[in-house]
Amino acid sequence: MKLLASTRSAFLRPVVSVAVAIVSVAALAGSALAHDGDDSDGKSRILTLKLRDYKNQMRELVEGGYDIAGANPDTGLVDIVQRADSRQPFDKAIFGQTVDVRSFDPAIAPDPGYKNPAEVEELVNRIKNNHPDLVQVESFGRTHEGRDLWAIRITAPATTKDGDKPVVFLNALHHAREVMTVEVALDAAEYLTTQYATNPEVQNWLNRAEIWIVPMVNPDGSNKVWTGDNMWRKNTTGSDGVDVNRNYPYRWNGCNGSSGSPYNDTYRGPSAGSENETQAMMGLIERIRPVYSISFHSYSELVLYPYSCDGERVPQREVVEGGGREMANLLVSDAGSGKYRPGTSWEILYAVDGGDIDWMYHEHNVIPYVIELNGMSQGFQPSFSAWRNKTVTKLRAAWQYVIKRALGSGVRGKVSSSGESAVDAVVRITNLAKHGDAGQMIKVKSDGTFHAVLVPGTYKLVVASGNRTVERTVLVGGDLLRMDVTL
Repeated sequence: MKLLASTRSAFLRPVVSVAVAIVSVAALAGSALAHDGDDSDGKSRILTLKLRDYKNQMRELVEGGYDIAGANPDTGLVDIVQRADSRQPFDKAIFGQTVDVRSFDPAIAPDPGYKNPAEVEELVNRIKNNHPDLVQVESFGRTHEGRDLWAIRITAPATTKDGDKPVVFLNALHHAREVMTVEVALDAAEYLTTQYATNPEVQNWLNRAEIWIVPMVNPDGSNKVWTGDNMWRKNTTGSDGVDVNRNYPYRWNGCNGSSGSPYNDTYRGPSAGSENETQAMMGLIERIRPVYSISFHSYSELVLYPYSCDGERVPQREVVEGGGREMANLLVSDAGSGKYRPGTSWEILYAVDGGDIDWMYHEHNVIPYVIELNGMSQGFQPSFSAWRNKTVTKLRAAWQYVIKRALGSGVRGKVSSSGESAVDAVVRITNLAKHGDAGQMIKVKSDGTFHAVLVPGTYKLVVASGNRTVERTVLVGGDLLRMDVTL
């Protein structure tokens, strides 16, 4: 049952503005965010700070264990969550930066328009029952508390064999307090299923692709948000929970992008892939092998792409980073005066290790993005009536972009040997116009299929399995080419 809430969550109402300072970067890691006011008021609050040295002080905030809610790299503003029972000490010196202080009561549930786990399950099944010709639903895992993890598969017809079409994957609510992300994921499912009968573009997408949607990766954490702690971020394993999006195996505990303390909001867990949610997501991705993925988070109005540790970049920068820039340019800020900011997490926020997008790209050649939706003025849980429809309508441009891109410029095919799928085959792709380009290597799926997103050009494809090799030269234009190979 939902707790009753005011029309707007208590922690979004401004309370007071004061001047604050950020002391030296060295001191910040300890206890040196300045604060002018009474620390004994017993309230939890969100502070908006203007950092003097954004890049370095963001790093110090992370290393100091502060709960960073959102940030704006263009203005140097950052939101910090301070709980009444666990406030880090602050220096009293004032250097002139401005801070906005908003108190909140963790016990007040989010705006009742948002959906708790039971309501998500009900809506998922309603979508399936209303569109059995397009939709299949499955539980692909169970949480620590025994809740189902639901996945929606949308394609035409619903009985299409897995692997016959390119897959696009959407997921939401790795972090429990980010309730608007669920609305975006469910809106995608509702839009695709209700538009199919009359919208030729949607018909083309579903006739040629599969869309998989996980609207709630972390239902246990969501339940905690609804029943007593609206700022809860992690799952509920043990007494303190684990940040599911710091628990994936690739670069787990690899670059100071997570915490080893169970009390920290970015606690990575006792071992890589330890969590039920992480294991279930990994199993699903390994099975369906999406071409593209979007993980919806909030907030900050950013489009993030791999890799997420300092200085690391993917080899396919033209496709991965170029796509992120194109997608960001489609998304207008909540203020209406700008666009979303694209970049790697380490460039525009802070280093992250054990995240889903890095694991997806490294292990399965998925082209993955994180979208941090909504701005700092809206926060995690803005007024449902004021912001839900605006947000989900705006974000349609992002997930529609990746569907269209998955069906556009590139090569898709199947590798077989003596009539059977060559499951151990790899496909190496080199752009012949770029001398010295290392290109990319794609592992075929268990059914022998592969999919490479490319920009137009002439490419050499080398397909190899054991000592058998086939080489092809292909001219890629704006359409998806089919190329089957027999070894």
